[in-house]
Amino acid sequence: MAELHADREGVIVADGHRLHYEYFGQGDRETICLLNGLAMHTRAWYGFLPRLLPHLDVLLYDYPGQGESSAEDVPYCIPSIAGYLARILDELALERVHLVGISYGGFVGLDFARQYQNRLHTLTLSGILLSHEALFEMYQDVSLRFYRGGAELFELYTHYMYEKIFGESFVSAFRDRLEPMRQKFHERYRDKRHVLIRLTEAQDPFFAALDARLPQYAAIRTPVLIMAGAEDRAIPPGVQRKLTAILPNARFEVVPESGHVVYLEQPDVFFGNLLRFVRSKSVEF
Repeated sequence: MAELHADREGVIVADGHRLHYEYFGQGDRETICLLNGLAMHTRAWYGFLPRLLPHLDVLLYDYPGQGESSAEDVPYCIPSIAGYLARILDELALERVHLVGISYGGFVGLDFARQYQNRLHTLTLSGILLSHEALFEMYQDVSLRFYRGGAELFELYTHYMYEKIFGESFVSAFRDRLEPMRQKFHERYRDKRHVLIRLTEAQDPFFAALDARLPQYAAIRTPVLIMAGAEDRAIPPGVQRKLTAILPNARFEVVPESGHVVYLEQPDVFFGNLLRFVRSKSVEF
């Protein structure tokens, strides 16, 4: 595959952060924005862009602490991270986008829809929740203990994390790929674990405000597609299905033989469903 290069690349400055974005396309087609998971960065999407670029322009963006954005050791805020995306859309003169939020990116996507649904064509979510779940809270607390526990505990976490998030089929087929992936993750964050701490801590005020904001989420009329991995142990499909009781225009799909990272584990299904949804702009496709 030929190396990809963004047609436009830039930085906005907001709340003391330098926030990096990349735009692929000439602006004459509809745009899809792919929102990173917690430990991702824009280049993590590059291998999947050939599936999208024949059909859509693509926008990528690094949150505070990710990729080419600055990594201040200060509190981060999910509603603000969503707001930074609105600033980037203004910078690019984009009125509306199709938004895709996977895992942590789903929190950002949901809050963007809460604040700016008039700027959305569609919203696609995967590996996300909008309810209080004891097991998820325990998973978050355990992750924070590993992040805060020093170099040895963090190294152990990088093994536990991959065991947790992938489904059996992916691990069986690509077990030899897990160690290089783990090493890259470890090298990227071993000296800036504060980024993982700050992004994870930002979930606390997000969930603390959840009950008060539920009417605002329920007012989101944007068509929403939710794709849950059948083997997701971080946020099981039954938990993800609860979103359909909140979002009035949502379609729910379970993807077989996939864990938490559906776009990576079952890319043909994920991007096939996504493109059909984007073309239809409807939950009926």
